Amino acid sequence: MSKEHVFEVVKNVIIEVLPDIKPEQIHIEKNLRELGANSIDRMEVVTMSMEELDLKIPLMSFAQVSNIQGMVDVLTENYMASVESN
Repeated sequence: MSKEHVFEVVKNVIIEVLPDIKPEQIHIEKNLRELGANSIDRMEVVTMSMEELDLKIPLMSFAQVSNIQGMVDVLTENYMASVESN
């Protein structure tokens, strides 16, 4: 799975969690706070993205993530690791 696909999944989740955000406002270098997400919204984006990608990742893996790019990187790396281990 490519980072582009993971970004599309995350983007769709962001639109679901933050319905006032338009798709063209979501850029990979932005952080969720810039889009108006509070801490609960951010957690929901992470958990829903993991569900969409069928991943189980410790939430602490996202502790140092500062933007959408970081979240996509963590999700992609864990997805690739899970595929390689199967």
